[in-house]
Amino acid sequence: MKTLFASLVVLVLLAWGRDVFVAGAAGGGSLPWAVRQEGLYLSGLLSVAMMSLAMFLAARPTWLEGPLGGLDRMYRTHKWAGILAVGFAALHWLIEMSSDILKAVIGREGRMPEGKYNGLLEVLRDLAEDMGEWAIYAVLAMLALTLWKRFPYRPWRFLHQAMPVLYLMLAFHAVLLAPTDYWAQPVGGLLALLLCAGVYGSVHSLAGHIGRSRQVSGTIVAVERPAADIVAVRCRLDGGWRGHRPGQFAFVTFDPKEGPHPFTIASADRGDRTISFQIKALGDYTRNLPDRLQTGQAVKVEGPYGRFDIARRNPRAQQIWIAGGIGVTPFLAWLESLQARPGEAPVADLHYCTRDREADPFVARLKSLCDALPGIRLHIHSASQGGVLDAASMVAEKDSARLTEVWFCGPQGLAESLKKGLQASWRGKFHFHQEAFEMR
Repeated sequence: MKTLFASLVVLVLLAWGRDVFVAGAAGGGSLPWAVRQEGLYLSGLLSVAMMSLAMFLAARPTWLEGPLGGLDRMYRTHKWAGILAVGFAALHWLIEMSSDILKAVIGREGRMPEGKYNGLLEVLRDLAEDMGEWAIYAVLAMLALTLWKRFPYRPWRFLHQAMPVLYLMLAFHAVLLAPTDYWAQPVGGLLALLLCAGVYGSVHSLAGHIGRSRQVSGTIVAVERPAADIVAVRCRLDGGWRGHRPGQFAFVTFDPKEGPHPFTIASADRGDRTISFQIKALGDYTRNLPDRLQTGQAVKVEGPYGRFDIARRNPRAQQIWIAGGIGVTPFLAWLESLQARPGEAPVADLHYCTRDREADPFVARLKSLCDALPGIRLHIHSASQGGVLDAASMVAEKDSARLTEVWFCGPQGLAESLKKGLQASWRGKFHFHQEAFEMR
């Protein structure tokens, strides 16, 4: 993600710098006014670049899953691209407002010469300026709601659907107010490419085409309550389902009014188009699911997505698998997929962290699955019994000279704690694989 952002910023800086220092675009005014103008253009270009990236990624281009490490990381990149875009847009607005300060400090002399426009073009430019200002206010409000985690997801999702419209307003603003000499230079080509990508994502979203090619209908065939805060749902999908790999997830729509929510597929692909989900009550939506679901109910599933795939493990690396709470679901699918071919199961330590092993609905299932796979060593860490996983116990008896892979699915706090512990004490090379289900 950082590499992608840095590359995009460098590309914009190079294109903008060529216009300033080669084409001499900043001539005709005093230095303070010239700096203000070029700062206005640069902040606008950076905002358009980041917002275009965010809108393009929102279209879920599946061919980018590999380079970006999965759809979860694509959405994290989408989120931070949006945050950076709003930051640059706010800077752009502040620079625009700075003209009054410059007038008060150095006067109007030395202002950059303004182009002369007449007729329809003048009207359109005035409209574009107003639309850009309105859009900036709106995206600032949207950013505040996105970062305010207590704001309910359902109204946030409804408001977030306005983002493609806001982007098109900003694109109109950029096209009409960009310097006319841009369009004969590389900076204009880059701007056009970015706008095309962003407009594609916006139109794709407004037309309701996001993920449509991967959507299939189905029916709920079983609903169970293995624990008070967990509902198990098994669905049978129609012939359009392409199957899934162990560890992948899907967007599931139980109620069209609520829209899709991401859940890990907790079962292996048996070839019968039947998939299972283990859903924990973590918010208002999931807390009320058991009362809303029933056998025979229609369901829509989009996917599969994700790169948390057992087939991607390095066969030469030591394997450490860590599940925290409901993060056990991808590992259930992994273990199920190995039952028919136990000889292909890798040697791995599976650490399961739970609050209370006696009341946990997954402990017995994990033991049963691991008993059939001699290479998988199961470790249960029960907080109520004083069992807390730390980096030291996780790598005990491991060869520090060998490459080690850690596959983690669970709370972010536990992930950060274990990564810090490994970085401080583990001398060998290790890769930490983790999916980030943070779509907001």
